[in-house]
Amino acid sequence: MEHAKEDLQIRWLKLRINLKQKFGIKPDMDGVLFLIGVQELGTAKQVYTKEQKQDLMHIAVCTLLAQSGYYLLEGFDEEGWPHFKQLKALPEFNVYEQENFLKDHVLLYFEQLFKTEA
Repeated sequence: MEHAKEDLQIRWLKLRINLKQKFGIKPDMDGVLFLIGVQELGTAKQVYTKEQKQDLMHIAVCTLLAQSGYYLLEGFDEEGWPHFKQLKALPEFNVYEQENFLKDHVLLYFEQLFKTEA
């Protein structure tokens, strides 16, 4: 199991380096979630309020966890923001396990995204 954790960390670092090459910054988890939220919202707006940034990160988490059946996209509001429905309870994790759970979903998201862009 230790090997799998190491592999996850190496893949995570490679993703962050790839994002640095693309965007000029090597984002932490919050930064990665923000980028995913912006991608999912699909707008080119450059400035977001603190509340909108939190909403974008929430969109990212819901999008990521929808890959594993935890959330379902219900639709969009009049401003084009997606809304999700939680389908099942999230696993009980400590902070370290929770971060790795999210990292795994982020890596899967970007693997799928890069496949569709290629």
